[in-house]
Amino acid sequence: MRQFLIGIYVLGFVAIAAGSTTFFWQTRSEYLRQNEVARVTQERLLVAEARLREQQKTLERLENDPAFVETLIRRRLGYVKPNELIFRFEK
Repeated sequence: MRQFLIGIYVLGFVAIAAGSTTFFWQTRSEYLRQNEVARVTQERLLVAEARLREQQKTLERLENDPAFVETLIRRRLGYVKPNELIFRFEK
């Protein structure tokens, strides 16, 4: 009878250890996955912040630099001044 109780205790201990190990590995893999998601999100944030800074610089120049505005209008919309010739070359 004593060996039977010891066997039950050992079996219970092994079951608890196996369950705990499984829980630990699942929790660890979820933690690592969350860390990877956080890293990727941080990288995307850095890229978005850099893009925002560039857009803010462009907006500031559009608000304060008439020469920049003129250059943009000429380049993107193809505007020219009267009596001005534009030469276009194929790339």
